[in-house]
Amino acid sequence: MQAARAGIAAALAAICVPAARPAPAAPGPVTPNRAWIAHLVAPVEARSAPAAGRLVSRLDALAPWNHGPVGLLVLARRTAHDGQLWLRVRLPRRPNGAAAWIPSNRTRLTSTDWRIVVSVGRRTVAIEREGRVVHTYRAVVGKPATPTPTGLFAVSERISQPDPHGFYGPWVLLLTAYSNTLQHFDGGPGQISIHGRDGTSMRDPLGSARSHGCIRIDNVGIELLAQVAVEGTPVAIER
Repeated sequence: MQAARAGIAAALAAICVPAARPAPAAPGPVTPNRAWIAHLVAPVEARSAPAAGRLVSRLDALAPWNHGPVGLLVLARRTAHDGQLWLRVRLPRRPNGAAAWIPSNRTRLTSTDWRIVVSVGRRTVAIEREGRVVHTYRAVVGKPATPTPTGLFAVSERISQPDPHGFYGPWVLLLTAYSNTLQHFDGGPGQISIHGRDGTSMRDPLGSARSHGCIRIDNVGIELLAQVAVEGTPVAIER
């Protein structure tokens, strides 16, 4: 354990920059080099269009599982007729790819140069900064009957596990992705996560396709992800 923590500390020292930084006044779309995150400072109504759109969802300022602040990946911006800036954000709900518009005055904007890229075909997880790969980890991905969904998602919540030697390892990073084959799993809504591995999950070797859709990497990797990939960090899952 001490060796693992030393490895994490060394990796962080080598890339010692904050996971998020104050953003310019006008956020832009997601690119490999940068993404913008809207941190909710108050509950907000998400709408199908800026200002007068249909109500899509009501979002709390606190996340449902870790009760921490909510960070939403910004996809686009638009200024309404009254001058109010609206943000199109990725929603942590079904269907995959769900998005809606929220007023920016209910958020605190930051930008991040971190991105997670999951390759289902290569069965790897890459951590990128400013479009360059910092680390790549072998992964367990979804089996053919319960495949890992693909698309542009985001980290929804980082959840520290009470037993770091349990099935999920020390951390679970919930994503805005959901299984396309399982509506419910293990008491939850079939939400996809990136998590560590220990206990019985060690029976499935890294580089295999044996999960119910979630992505497993070694615990050194998940510890690093939990440090740099704040809520709202983009996660590209590719075939």
